[in-house]
Amino acid sequence: MDILVLGGTKFVGRHIVLAFLAAGHRVTVLTRGQSADDLPAEVERLRGDRSQGPAGLEALAARTWAACVDVSGYTPRQVRASAEALRGRVGRYLFISTASVYATPAGHPVRESAPLFPPAAEDITDVTNETYGPLKVTCEGIVQEVYGDRATIFRPQIVAGPYDHTARYPYWPDRASRGGETLLPGTGQDHVQVIDARDLARFAVKAVEAGVGSVFNLAGPRLTWAEFARVLGIAQPVWLDEAVLEAQGLGFQELPLYIPDSSEYGGLMDISAERAQAAGLTLTDPAVTVRDTREWSQHAHLSYVLTPEREAEVLAGRRENPA
Repeated sequence: MDILVLGGTKFVGRHIVLAFLAAGHRVTVLTRGQSADDLPAEVERLRGDRSQGPAGLEALAARTWAACVDVSGYTPRQVRASAEALRGRVGRYLFISTASVYATPAGHPVRESAPLFPPAAEDITDVTNETYGPLKVTCEGIVQEVYGDRATIFRPQIVAGPYDHTARYPYWPDRASRGGETLLPGTGQDHVQVIDARDLARFAVKAVEAGVGSVFNLAGPRLTWAEFARVLGIAQPVWLDEAVLEAQGLGFQELPLYIPDSSEYGGLMDISAERAQAAGLTLTDPAVTVRDTREWSQHAHLSYVLTPEREAEVLAGRRENPA
């Protein structure tokens, strides 16, 4: 099949492109040309910027594809432009949304039927922590409005794996590789959950090939932090409870992926992917995700908010002033 990917050169999109190629399909990507591109030569490159509306999609004129996979749609303006421009020229529109669309993630587990945020207005273009979820809700609605049962929506958990330049998940394999006493959040009993980007990509291929039109949560194995520490190979964990973390000014930015089970967002680490698994989603062993991410990240020159010096300072203070 001929597949169009909107985005496709950085992380999630890159894995989606490679998965379609591996399955024997032909892939075209539409990008702005602003990110490094080391995709295989057989990938067709088109340039465009749908933030400019229809004028930014002239490269797609008079072309048809079996499916469009929209990896880079963050605002209604972008998604409205591509969804309407491709209405009669793609068989299926697969939109990569987010689990952040859920308005009440304190419930456990979070299923596809959970309440969503009220949709953002279509003229909002500023993507912030506050608008990100509501904007994706609006984008989902546009795709469903335009494509009906030819729309497929993915709502992934935090995505992990090689080429993850967000530096969230990679922090942990990189930190574990340094060894020694390792600052870990909570008591070890809270949970962490991610989805390997390659699992998402392979499921995208299955959904397109099978013509599956539905909404799917995508999430991997749910581990306690103690289990995650063992998978990481951390031999000397030092657990700091929420009160200590708060006193030290350490939160999600410094210790990425940590959301206490009891917090108002705790459900984001308890995303049910049962529907997707029933439709063919397969999950990578967490140890493989850790290994492969570390193999990539050791040469990626990522920077992390929590520096070794700051971590050592916190740990030294903890030894001097034990609870």
